[in-house]
Parts: sequence; structure tokens; C-alpha cells
Amino acid sequence: MAERIPLDSDWLRENPLPPPHPHADKNARGRVFAVGGCAGVPGGLLLTAEAALRTGAGKVQVASVASSTLALGIAMPEIAVIPLEEDADGEICGDLKPVEAAFQRCDAVIVGPAMYNGEIAGRIVDRLLAADSDAALVLDCAALTALGSRAAILSRRARPAVLTPHIGEMAAMLECDAEAIEKDRFASVRGAAERFGAVVVLKGATSLIADPSGRTFAYAGGGVGLATGGSGDVLAGIAAGLAARGAQPLDAALWAVWLHGEAGRRCAERIGPIGFLARELLAHVPGLMRAV
Repeated sequence: MAERIPLDSDWLRENPLPPPHPHADKNARGRVFAVGGCAGVPGGLLLTAEAALRTGAGKVQVASVASSTLALGIAMPEIAVIPLEEDADGEICGDLKPVEAAFQRCDAVIVGPAMYNGEIAGRIVDRLLAADSDAALVLDCAALTALGSRAAILSRRARPAVLTPHIGEMAAMLECDAEAIEKDRFASVRGAAERFGAVVVLKGATSLIADPSGRTFAYAGGGVGLATGGSGDVLAGIAAGLAARGAQPLDAALWAVWLHGEAGRRCAERIGPIGFLARELLAHVPGLMRAV
């Protein structure tokens, strides 16, 4: 059986994050563009945006349904917002030209957090891939469920995307039953990384991270408290923020998993093993990056 490489502080010290230049402005620090959200989960994208800033990105812009963008911008004045048309179900729809324009002005794009509609998420991914943007790409939530038919084009990207599925989303990606994923999580994550030419994070009590070459890492920290609403939105935002700073896709994913998990461990110690909130993870991220 292929080796599972432990993801620990020793690996992180040997693979540090790129430091910002001491005189860098906010654009040089990295620009993140996040597309997602819906009327049913209007605040989910806020967790993703804050996570990107907490990891050191200099600028974050979000695009979401028009009914929520004003509230998002007021709740977090550090971000810029783009309102998009929404349908009767409160999902993004209509003209995606504002999204396409933003693709060209960022260093990392994240698509899918807090979205339910995989069809529209897939359309956004199509626009991004057609734009031939060289921005780092993180796909989460609804965007993952639309990837089955897009594996070939996604695998041709010069820079591998980072995919962050839980077991149900992985089953949708591989077009199989969740039971088959659970039966052999290790083979599944390696197979997905090869099929999509991507870095794949299969979330769980032990998270597995694989790259297209077959290298596979395992992280068993964090605890059950991380199994809470919004936790995945935070993880995806951390990965996008690190990628915008210049971290390579595998490094961004591995650091994101560790930072997310260790933030969960700290919350468990200070608050309790369950019952802490996803937004309470965020304040721990800057100190954890400094501690390694």
C-alpha cells in the first residue's frame, strides 16, 4: 500500500509559507475572489471571506445573491461585494459577466461555498475555465457536485485546483455511492486527485489529502467539534487565502487542513470539545501561522 505521509508541524516547518515582502501593499499581499452564497445561507460566504483575510490575503471580493451583498459588506467592511441576480429559490442566476471580469483581477478564486445549486456553480466554473485565468482555484460545496462531466478540462489546468469535498461531495465527484468512498477512502482520494488533476482534500475525522502524482497525506487532529455548520466554508477560505499569497496548491491545501484542525483543537480546549462555532476558529489562524 502506498505511504500515508503524516501532516504535522515537522512537515510544515520544512515547507514554510511564502512570507510577504516587508513593503508589500494590499494588492501584492494577494487578492481573493469568492463566488457563492444563497438566500438560504446568506452568511456562509462571510466565513470564507474572513478566513482568506485571516491567512494574510490583502484583498477579498465576494459575489453573491443581491439580497445578501449589502448585509455582507456592512458585516465585514474589509471586503468588496458584487451583487448578482437571483432566482425564486434565492440562488445565483442570470448575467455572470461581473464574475468573469473579476476573474482577471485576482490571484485566487473560490467557487461554491454556501451554495446549493450545482448547476449554476458548474456554469461559473465553466466561465472560469474558459477565461483561461492563471489564478489559483479552490472549489467547494456546490461546485464539487458539478465536476463529474468537467474532469477532463479541469485536469488540463497548468495549476492544479484545490478541491475540498466531504464524503457525499466526493461521491458526486466520482459518480458513485458514498458507501464505496467510505469503504476505501485512501483509494478514493488518490483516484479523485488523478482524475481531476487536482489536489483533493477528503474531509473527515482523519482528513486525507492527495495530489495528482499520488502523494497522500493524513491529518487526524482537530476533533469532532469541527463537524459543524460553516466549518467547511472556513477551510476553503483558508486554502484560497494561502494560495493568493503564493503558496503552491498542495502546500496551500496542507497548511489549510492543519490550520483549520489546530484551530479546532484550540477551541475544544478553551470552549469544549463540541459546541464551538465555525466563526470562532478564525481568530486562532494568525497565531497558529506564527507558531510553526
